Amino acid sequence: MKAANRNNLHYRGYVGNIEFSEEDAVFHGKVVRIKPLISFEGESVKTITEDFQAAVDEYLEHCEANGIEAEKPFKGSFFVRVGSELHRQAALEALGRGVSLDALVEDALMQVVGRK
Repeated sequence: MKAANRNNLHYRGYVGNIEFSEEDAVFHGKVVRIKPLISFEGESVKTITEDFQAAVDEYLEHCEANGIEAEKPFKGSFFVRVGSELHRQAALEALGRGVSLDALVEDALMQVVGRK
């Protein structure tokens, strides 16, 4: 099962969320899941896509030119809060399978996003 595109653009591992301003008759957006504010706009799908890609490229070029490590939106780790009983059951399931809790959760997520 693949997730719906929900008004997002994707480029070089970055995701831009787009909206439309009826008042200004323009699409605008920002790169999500990173702290630096990277915004972009355009009057059509073509121009907002081009501006998004240019904004990401400019950010990466700025980081490289200044010796700054570019922030990545998806680092491969995240924290999940679950109830204590679910945590206990998952830990026992992982123990019974002889895998880590991280491996159990990764396997479950891969099933949900359709990679297995």
